[in-house]
Amino acid sequence: MSQVHQPSRLATPSVDGVYWLLRRNCSVTPRQLMAMYLSLCGVSLLVAGFFWSQGATLVLSFAAVELVAVGLAFLVYARHATDRERISFRQDRLVIEQESAGCVQRCEFARHAVQVESPFGRDQLIEVRGNGQRVQIGRFLRADLRPALAREIRIALQD
Repeated sequence: MSQVHQPSRLATPSVDGVYWLLRRNCSVTPRQLMAMYLSLCGVSLLVAGFFWSQGATLVLSFAAVELVAVGLAFLVYARHATDRERISFRQDRLVIEQESAGCVQRCEFARHAVQVESPFGRDQLIEVRGNGQRVQIGRFLRADLRPALAREIRIALQD
C-alpha cells in the first residue's frame, strides 16, 4: 500500500526543497507607519501653532510631548514589525532562522539527528532538538496550526 502525501498547508516549495516562513501579523509596514507619523506631526503642530498664535503658549509644549510619546510607541512597534521565523532544508540540514528586532539567530541541525516535538498545551511552542541544541518555533503561528507545522516538518524530514 503506497503512502499518500497530503499537500502542505504551510510550506512553500523552492528549488532547494521546502521552507516555511512565519511572520508577525502586522497591518502596517514600518514605511507606512513613518508616513502616518509624519502626517500626524504635521497636523498636530499646525493645530498647536494656531493656538500658540492665539496666546495659548502651553499647547505647543504639550503637542511636542505627545508627539515624542507617540513616536516612541511607533518605534517600538516598527522594530518588531519585521520579526520572522524561517525554517528550511538546505543540503540535508534543517536550518532555523529567527529574527527579532533586527537580530538574527540561526540554528542548523543534521537531518538524521533532529527531533520535532509537537506542543502539548495551547500556549506551548514546537520544540526542535538535535546536535546538543534546542530551539522553540511557531511563535508567529496560531496555536491551532502549530501541530500541523510540526507534522509537516516531520514528514519533510522523512522524505
